[in-house]
Amino acid sequence: MSGDIKRGTAEMTAAMLISGTIGWFVVMSGQPVSGVVFWRCLFGALTLLAICGALGLLRPGILTWRTFGIAVFGGVAIVLNWLLLFDSYSHATISIATTVYNTQPFMLLMLGALFLGEKITATKLFWLMLSFAGMVAIVQAKPGGSGNTVDGYGLGILMALGAAFFYALAALAAKWLKGTPPHLIALIQVATGMLMLAPMTDFSHPPTDLGTWAILVTVGVVHTGLMYVLLYGAIQRLPTHLTGALSFLYPIAAILVDRLAFGHALQPMQIAGAAIILIAAAGMNLGWSPRWLRPRALQS
Repeated sequence: MSGDIKRGTAEMTAAMLISGTIGWFVVMSGQPVSGVVFWRCLFGALTLLAICGALGLLRPGILTWRTFGIAVFGGVAIVLNWLLLFDSYSHATISIATTVYNTQPFMLLMLGALFLGEKITATKLFWLMLSFAGMVAIVQAKPGGSGNTVDGYGLGILMALGAAFFYALAALAAKWLKGTPPHLIALIQVATGMLMLAPMTDFSHPPTDLGTWAILVTVGVVHTGLMYVLLYGAIQRLPTHLTGALSFLYPIAAILVDRLAFGHALQPMQIAGAAIILIAAAGMNLGWSPRWLRPRALQS
C-alpha cells in the first residue's frame, strides 16, 4: 500500500468517524436546530477562512461570478440539508435518520439523469429498487406498530429523505464546480449558511454555560472545518472505490453512538431495512452488478 493510499485511508476514516458523532453533539447541545446550524456555520467559516488563507485561496481571480453563484446555490442546499437532518434526530432517532439519509446516492442518480444527461442503467435501477424496499421495511417497523406514518417517526423519515435530496443538490453543484478549490467552496457554503440563518437566530439569549459553547465550537471547528480538510484530502488521494467503501463508516459510527449514548436499539425489521439500504448504497457506490444483469459476454 502506497503512502498516499495509507494517508488517504486514515484521513477518510477519521472524517467518517467524526461525521458519525455529530448527532450526539447536536442532541447534547440542547439548542434549537437553526441555532446549532448557525453556530456551526460561524465557527466553521472562521476555521475554513484560516485554512483558505494559509493555502493562498483568498487571492482575486480564483472564482468567476458563475462559479461563485453555483457555490452559493450549493451552500443553500447544504444548509437546508443540515437543518432537516438534525431535526430528524428527535423524531426517528440518530440511527434511523442517518440510515435513511444514506439514500443520497440515489437522489444524485436521479438528479444526474435530469440535469447531466447521465444514464440510469439496469444495475443502478436494481440498487434503487432495493433501497426503496429497505425504506419500506424501516417505515413498517415504526415504534408502536401503527401503520400511520404521518406522525413523529414518519416525519423524521421524511426529513431525512429531504436532507438526502438537498445533499444531492449540493453534490450536483460540486460537479458543476469541478476544478474549483474545494476548501473555498466549503467556505462559501458556510458563509451562505450564516447569512441565511442570522435572521432566525436568537442573539438576545445565547447559550450561557461553557459546556454548550464547547459543543458548538466543536461542531464548527471539528465537524465542519477539520472534517472538510480530512475529507477532501482523502478524496484527492484515494481511488473512487475505496472512498465509497470507507464512507460507510459514517452510518455505522452513528448507529453505534446512538446505541451507546442514548440506548436506542434497532428493532429486527429496522435492522433488516437499514442493512438493505446500506447494501444498496454500497452496490451503487462501488459499482457492483448482479450476475443476471451483466451482459452475457461479461459473464463468461
